[in-house]
Amino acid sequence: MLVTPLLLVLLRVLTGDLPAGPGAVTTAAVLLLTCAVTLALGPARLPVAGNPAAIHAAALRRRAYRTAYLPRATRPPGPPRPRAPGRAPAAA
Repeated sequence: MLVTPLLLVLLRVLTGDLPAGPGAVTTAAVLLLTCAVTLALGPARLPVAGNPAAIHAAALRRRAYRTAYLPRATRPPGPPRPRAPGRAPAAA
């Protein structure tokens, strides 16, 4: 990566190993501070997950859609699927 050699050169300028004028030292200090702030805040900008209830509802919808049309033997165990209102229970 380009960042590591750049930071090493900036460190050498700031410690005085490389001769530079006052403008270069100021520029190096500002650039080093900018890199440090960017690296510190970079991982903090995670994508916002959104509404947890909406995410949970979407996951439940996907699971229900995956299992709705499978025969009972291959569906995961659990309570029977709800039947439509007014329909007679399925014959056992």
